[in-house]
Amino acid sequence: MIIDAHHHLWDPADRPYPWMDDSVAPIRRRFDADDLRSATHGTDVARTIVVQAVHDPGETRWLLSQPAPVAGVVGWVDLTAPDVADRLEALRAPAGHVPLVGIRHQAQDEPDPDWLARPDVVRGVRALAAADLPFDLLVRAREHEAAVTLVDAVPDGRFVLDHAGKPDIADEQHEDAVADGWRRRMEELAARPNVVCKVSGLLTEAGPARDRRPVARYVREAVETFGPHRSVFGSDWPVSTLAGTYADTVDLVRDAVADLSEAERDAVFRATAAATYFPSETVQT
Repeated sequence: MIIDAHHHLWDPADRPYPWMDDSVAPIRRRFDADDLRSATHGTDVARTIVVQAVHDPGETRWLLSQPAPVAGVVGWVDLTAPDVADRLEALRAPAGHVPLVGIRHQAQDEPDPDWLARPDVVRGVRALAAADLPFDLLVRAREHEAAVTLVDAVPDGRFVLDHAGKPDIADEQHEDAVADGWRRRMEELAARPNVVCKVSGLLTEAGPARDRRPVARYVREAVETFGPHRSVFGSDWPVSTLAGTYADTVDLVRDAVADLSEAERDAVFRATAAATYFPSETVQT
């Protein structure tokens, strides 16, 4: 059994997605649970976690209404709002909905690279920790130091590093420098035991020349740096369709960890996601 811990659903007709420019034209359309079921058909994916893609509480409420295989939502809330705790509670309240299992803010899109370290943001993330909700870190090299500051400021919080910190795999000209800088950042976050790493989104980070880029090496090094029990599989579908099929994404990670033990592979594909996002339940295999 696989838990896909990172994918998206959206409908650009319902609300604007500022990042959806012409470079992602093939995915600038509605993607719903029917599309998800079609994409995962023939794989071992049984449950999924859908992740916000815009700073809009309306999108989060829509995601909370989605049917299976969606089992949890990493949504959005204004972390800087004085009443952030009440807003979180309102999102968690509706009965019969998919549970809110985490929060994310697209810090990579903030003009201020230190946005995550702002006192009002730290206060908001402390409210997440009090609510026992993890915070997904969507950061690149530019936002890394602020992310470390945030993690250190909320030692009782739980954090998930999206897309293995978004290494610039496409940069062939500076390949060694990119890899060395990425390794240092990964090691710094892995030294914090309350951070887990999503092995997701790396095919698209490799760019158009992905077939000749060392994507599998990045997958493997991410898992080795954090360890299988702090590594989480995510497809990043439908963004991943810009680079390949859903099965291609699953196979990339499966091949990269093929020589690990059965328990370690299960951690990457299921158990770590369950412990991170569904800590109060036992997920059956």
